[in-house]
Amino acid sequence: MSTIERFHVGKRLSEMAVHNNTIYLAGQVAEDPTADITGQTQQVLTAIDRLLSEVGSDKTKILSTTIYIADLADFPAMNIVWDAWVVQGHTPPRATVEAKLARPAYKVEIQIVAAK
Repeated sequence: MSTIERFHVGKRLSEMAVHNNTIYLAGQVAEDPTADITGQTQQVLTAIDRLLSEVGSDKTKILSTTIYIADLADFPAMNIVWDAWVVQGHTPPRATVEAKLARPAYKVEIQIVAAK
Protein backbone atom coordinates (compact mmCIF):
# COMPACT_ATOMS: atom_id res chain seq x y z
CA MET A 1 0.00 0.00 0.00
CA SER A 2 1.46 3.35 -0.99
CA THR A 3 1.59 6.15 1.52
CA ILE A 4 0.20 9.64 1.28
CA GLU A 5 2.39 12.40 2.65
CA ARG A 6 0.62 15.59 3.71
CA PHE A 7 2.36 18.92 4.26
CA HIS A 8 1.30 22.00 6.22
CA VAL A 9 -1.75 20.19 7.57
CA GLY A 10 -4.43 22.43 8.97
CA LYS A 11 -7.89 21.96 10.41
CA ARG A 12 -9.57 22.40 7.02
CA LEU A 13 -6.92 21.45 4.44
CA SER A 14 -3.35 20.48 3.72
CA GLU A 15 -1.30 22.81 1.52
CA MET A 16 0.14 19.83 -0.34
CA ALA A 17 -0.12 16.05 -0.60
CA VAL A 18 2.23 13.62 -2.33
CA HIS A 19 1.11 10.17 -3.50
CA ASN A 20 2.93 7.87 -5.93
CA ASN A 21 5.37 10.65 -6.90
CA THR A 22 2.50 12.97 -7.80
CA ILE A 23 2.18 16.29 -5.98
CA TYR A 24 -1.19 17.89 -5.39
CA LEU A 25 -1.26 21.50 -4.22
CA ALA A 26 -4.22 23.18 -2.61
CA GLY A 27 -5.36 26.30 -4.40
CA GLN A 28 -2.83 29.02 -3.65
CA VAL A 29 -3.88 32.60 -3.00
CA ALA A 30 -1.93 35.78 -2.28
CA GLU A 31 -0.60 36.40 1.22
CA ASP A 32 -1.29 40.09 0.66
CA PRO A 33 -4.71 40.35 -0.98
CA THR A 34 -4.46 44.14 -1.16
CA ALA A 35 -2.07 43.76 -4.12
CA ASP A 36 -3.32 44.15 -7.69
CA ILE A 37 -3.63 41.18 -10.05
CA THR A 38 0.06 41.40 -10.97
CA GLY A 39 1.19 41.36 -7.36
CA GLN A 40 -1.23 38.63 -6.34
CA THR A 41 -0.21 36.42 -9.26
CA GLN A 42 3.48 36.90 -8.41
CA GLN A 43 2.80 35.97 -4.78
CA VAL A 44 0.87 32.85 -5.77
CA LEU A 45 3.57 31.66 -8.19
CA THR A 46 6.25 32.24 -5.53
CA ALA A 47 4.24 30.08 -3.12
CA ILE A 48 3.95 27.35 -5.77
CA ASP A 49 7.72 27.45 -6.37
CA ARG A 50 8.33 27.17 -2.62
CA LEU A 51 5.96 24.23 -2.13
CA LEU A 52 7.24 22.28 -5.14
CA SER A 53 10.84 22.85 -4.04
CA GLU A 54 10.02 21.53 -0.58
CA VAL A 55 9.36 18.08 -2.05
CA GLY A 56 12.11 18.11 -4.67
CA SER A 57 10.13 19.27 -7.68
CA ASP A 58 9.83 22.46 -9.71
CA LYS A 59 7.62 24.23 -12.24
CA THR A 60 9.06 22.23 -15.17
CA LYS A 61 7.28 19.17 -13.75
CA ILE A 62 3.78 20.64 -13.56
CA LEU A 63 1.25 18.20 -15.03
CA SER A 64 -1.88 20.32 -14.76
CA THR A 65 -2.88 23.85 -13.73
CA THR A 66 -6.25 25.34 -12.92
CA ILE A 67 -6.43 29.11 -12.55
CA TYR A 68 -9.43 30.72 -10.93
CA ILE A 69 -9.66 34.44 -11.63
CA ALA A 70 -12.24 36.73 -10.05
CA ASP A 71 -12.54 39.02 -13.07
CA LEU A 72 -11.63 38.05 -16.62
CA ALA A 73 -10.73 41.69 -17.24
CA ASP A 74 -7.56 40.81 -15.25
CA PHE A 75 -6.77 37.88 -17.56
CA PRO A 76 -4.21 39.74 -19.76
CA ALA A 77 -2.27 41.11 -16.75
CA MET A 78 -2.27 37.70 -15.05
CA ASN A 79 -0.97 36.12 -18.26
CA ILE A 80 1.95 38.57 -18.42
CA VAL A 81 3.12 37.34 -15.00
CA TRP A 82 2.42 33.70 -15.90
CA ASP A 83 4.33 33.96 -19.20
CA ALA A 84 7.38 35.40 -17.42
CA TRP A 85 7.28 32.59 -14.84
CA VAL A 86 6.48 29.46 -16.83
CA VAL A 87 9.38 27.69 -18.53
CA GLN A 88 8.98 27.63 -22.30
CA GLY A 89 8.95 24.07 -23.58
CA HIS A 90 7.48 22.97 -20.22
CA THR A 91 4.17 24.83 -20.36
CA PRO A 92 1.60 22.64 -18.63
CA PRO A 93 -1.96 21.92 -19.65
CA ARG A 94 -4.02 24.75 -18.16
CA ALA A 95 -7.60 25.82 -17.61
CA THR A 96 -8.61 29.31 -16.57
CA VAL A 97 -12.03 29.90 -15.06
CA GLU A 98 -13.74 33.08 -13.89
CA ALA A 99 -14.96 32.36 -10.36
CA LYS A 100 -16.11 34.02 -7.19
CA LEU A 101 -13.22 33.33 -4.79
CA ALA A 102 -13.36 32.65 -1.03
CA ARG A 103 -12.70 36.29 -0.12
CA PRO A 104 -13.65 39.33 -2.21
CA ALA A 105 -10.07 40.69 -2.03
CA TYR A 106 -8.63 37.63 -3.75
CA LYS A 107 -8.14 38.19 -7.47
CA VAL A 108 -6.55 34.85 -8.42
CA GLU A 109 -6.18 31.32 -7.08
CA ILE A 110 -4.00 28.69 -8.74
CA GLN A 111 -4.11 24.93 -8.19
CA ILE A 112 -1.31 22.68 -9.43
CA VAL A 113 -0.69 18.96 -9.92
CA ALA A 114 2.96 18.09 -10.55
CA ALA A 115 5.34 15.17 -10.81
CA LYS A 116 7.96 14.71 -8.12
